[in-house]
Amino acid sequence: MPRRPRRNHSPAFKSRVALAAVKGEKTITELSQRFDVHPNQITQWKAQLLERAADVFGAPHSPSQPPVDLKALHAKIGELTLENDFLEGALIKAGMLSAKR
Repeated sequence: MPRRPRRNHSPAFKSRVALAAVKGEKTITELSQRFDVHPNQITQWKAQLLERAADVFGAPHSPSQPPVDLKALHAKIGELTLENDFLEGALIKAGMLSAKR
């Protein structure tokens, strides 16, 4: 029997299957036959749904990282460029770096 190619299920499909599993009207085996998905996969989706259910009613989703201060980053780039130019000039004068690059 040849292996079936890997399938990618949409989030809507996963939630529909997980909600059917949470309802408990049918067994996991019956759901796996109905939706043509392995029972272990249904169990995983159900667990994910239950773990993340509180996030639906929680605080609004905030960005995971604070906004980046571009002025500070540009200032740091300018500072580092200035230091590199200074050090390059000093190394050329000392004969440790060739003038041709």
